[in-house]
Amino acid sequence: MCAAGRDTERPSVTDGPGAEGRAVVPADRRSARVEEPYRDPYEDPYTSAADRCEHPYTTAPCPRAGAPDVPITPVALPRQRQDATSPATLTLLVIGDDPTGAFTAPFFQDGSGPRIRVLRARNLIAAERLLTDDVHCILLDLPDVPAALRQVLRLAPGTAVLVLTDDSDDGQAAEAVRAGAQDHLARGEIDAGTVTRAVRYALERKRADLAQRQLTETRLLTHENSRLERGLLPTPLLEGASGLRFAARYRPGRSRALLGGDFYDAVRTPDGTVHAMIGDVCGHGPDAAALGVELRIAWRALTFAGHGGDELLRTLQDVLVHERADEEVFATLCVVDIAPDGRSAGLYLAGHPAPLFAGGGCVPALLPYEDGGPALGLLPDAGWRRIPVSLGDGWSLMLYTDGLIEGRVGQGTQRLGQDGMLRIAARRLASGLGGEELLDAVVTEARELNGGELTDDVAVVLLERQG
Repeated sequence: MCAAGRDTERPSVTDGPGAEGRAVVPADRRSARVEEPYRDPYEDPYTSAADRCEHPYTTAPCPRAGAPDVPITPVALPRQRQDATSPATLTLLVIGDDPTGAFTAPFFQDGSGPRIRVLRARNLIAAERLLTDDVHCILLDLPDVPAALRQVLRLAPGTAVLVLTDDSDDGQAAEAVRAGAQDHLARGEIDAGTVTRAVRYALERKRADLAQRQLTETRLLTHENSRLERGLLPTPLLEGASGLRFAARYRPGRSRALLGGDFYDAVRTPDGTVHAMIGDVCGHGPDAAALGVELRIAWRALTFAGHGGDELLRTLQDVLVHERADEEVFATLCVVDIAPDGRSAGLYLAGHPAPLFAGGGCVPALLPYEDGGPALGLLPDAGWRRIPVSLGDGWSLMLYTDGLIEGRVGQGTQRLGQDGMLRIAARRLASGLGGEELLDAVVTEARELNGGELTDDVAVVLLERQG
């Protein structure tokens, strides 16, 4: 045990009146505590009424003084730091009375290893005030180790924890390790080398535990996201639709590696009509994706049941209103119903961009959008009108979400927009591209103009019929 610098360096904190080496609290901290008094949010079984009165950092009312019990708002704890590499000085917070005086020295150091700086707190209330990002490890020396350990793990889930036991083969030590502690120290074996090694090993075990937990959580999230993506990216049911080619592409935005709120589908009903849809739930992440899956499945079920047009959209809006997380969530939708002969279609737009149409030797253009209605979930009494579309013999119809057209062009603030997308698609169609090659080329060029991955999710559906 090294006691060098005892008179010049004393970072430890004790809890009783007249204790030696009490840390000096800066004036700004003292004033802050008076203005924002703190009460422990947990019931601490290790703190008596006398402790609450005598502890220099306790601002809760003293029962011996007869002060009124007034509500006190808890103060949020700082996030616990986890360094990538061990620093030259590691801080150990010892929680307990330390009757043997084993941790009275301001620090431990073994040879050229890191210096272990010691902070002391008699109880959990005092420890809570010292749990900052400067604390690397906690040593528990309290009577009821399991209860104290549970509370410490709640207060500092990212900090390594040691427990102090009466001997090296204490059954309580194994129980504490099973409950979440990284290791234990025997009371009779405390010296500079033992403490230094225990703290260093505890830190490494905690890092390994956190890394394993993050890996497990990532795997679970990936699995769940894959399940959601299977719902977002369905297999179209177009059996019997002769002469019709279907292609689709989906790319999540750069802020989400796996999934987003865009969805699409295409089916052929027994009467020969081909129904295609594409939609976009506002927001990002699993909630938006799950709602998109629900809307897609509902659309498919309603379509096969013979519902369509305004009635179908009203029902989908009811589904969205009942399933959304809050009232601000809405979804845009584009539905195209292609006649069995493939020469005409009915278009419904619910706040969604109009599809791109190319056919009959004409320049690609947007389908009419003036009669479109509002997005689903915005107006309770909204209605949607059918927009008749003449397709002709040979044509290409591209449905897309706004992630494709909201990308930037260069370093400025200019957006690609629908006009820019039309120019890209026209060039690619003129060069003879179609199907998945066309979609890949359009999305790739939009991404290149943006200077990297597009911020929002992108879904694109292409329906083609040969003349």
